[in-house]
Amino acid sequence: MAKNSGPVTIKKYANRRLYNTGTSTYVTLDDLAIMVKKGEDFTVLDAKSGDDITHSVLTQIIFEQESKTGNTLLPISFLRQLISIYGDQMQMVVPSYLEHSMSALTEQQEQVRAQITKAFGDNPVARNIQIPIQLVEEQVRRNTEMFQKAMQMFSPFALAHSANSEETQKKSDTSKDIDDLKTQLKQLQDKINSIDS
Repeated sequence: MAKNSGPVTIKKYANRRLYNTGTSTYVTLDDLAIMVKKGEDFTVLDAKSGDDITHSVLTQIIFEQESKTGNTLLPISFLRQLISIYGDQMQMVVPSYLEHSMSALTEQQEQVRAQITKAFGDNPVARNIQIPIQLVEEQVRRNTEMFQKAMQMFSPFALAHSANSEETQKKSDTSKDIDDLKTQLKQLQDKINSIDS
């Protein structure tokens, strides 16, 4: 595939054929998947209307990849949770959360691969080693905590709970201050009493 300075334009025709204007050839969804893996940027336009349909084509590529036997990446529980968020107030934060999570996961993967390469040298085995499951679980745990904190900002119940927690904390602090003052007053009174006697 030819490299251009900007994104390659892919045109999708009514007969569902995809045409790569950069290489002047027809391509398949598998070809586009390979371009993504190589880091090649492209935009898919509807040949008739000129509308940008990149999102739907990328989603179609994911669907194709998921339908291949033994190639599933998205657990059913994740898909159910994702579907349930559509139309919810949380929908607006999910894209940036997912984007951040995938960036962090990719960064972690590169760090682990760099450490393995440093330990074992640059060989084909080291290049193909995947992230240890413990690192993935740790990253997922951190991302989940971050996501829950982000969701609390958008939940009125969480805000009310947070406000109540702050109010309770303030009351507790005030009560502690009063107890401290009482203790100090008692100590002063004891000193005065000891002087008088």
